[in-house]
Amino acid sequence: MPDRQSLIDRAIALSWFTIAYNLLEGVVSVYFGLSDDSMALAGFGADSFIEVFSAALVLWRFRSETGGACVPVERERRATLGIGVLFVVLAAATAAGAALQLRAGGHPQTTVPGLAISAISLGFMFFLWRAKLRLAAALDSATVLKDAACSLACIKLSVILLLGSLLFMTSPALWWSDAAAAALLAVFIGLEGAQTIRAATRADFVGGCGCA
Repeated sequence: MPDRQSLIDRAIALSWFTIAYNLLEGVVSVYFGLSDDSMALAGFGADSFIEVFSAALVLWRFRSETGGACVPVERERRATLGIGVLFVVLAAATAAGAALQLRAGGHPQTTVPGLAISAISLGFMFFLWRAKLRLAAALDSATVLKDAACSLACIKLSVILLLGSLLFMTSPALWWSDAAAAALLAVFIGLEGAQTIRAATRADFVGGCGCA
């Protein structure tokens, strides 16, 4: 079993990888989403930036623990709460975009970018999710666990985006499928955010650190 410092170093390295990958994925997804009028793809790209901020919170959480220092529970609580708030903001923005697209009767010009990006994302996010789950258990950290939840949410979003893109590709008459997929994404993200906020604001929150 690696010592705690090795696990912290691994969590920091994984966070930097998450930031780099999701910055690239986010820029590409938002670009093609806006260019092709795909609200689901644009919303998916926005979620990638949420992943970036979530990973940044993990960095903030563990940077002060390098060298063996113990981190107060309140630092873990604030990082976990911050991730929950990011989820809720994204859910609201995605839901608003989906509603506007449905009202305007808009649909994407093509689903090829959505299919390609969601397929690639499934592979990367599954790797990140599993790695973060193992680290969360080893470090006993609520922050890493919720960051893993971000990656799991991205897996769900990838599946929904993939299915929505396939629906529109096979039957263009289902023009509403892209907006419906975006609305479904908003529900998943919002529920995860609410659950995270509730956990972080509980009086008995311990965050996996024995410091007080």
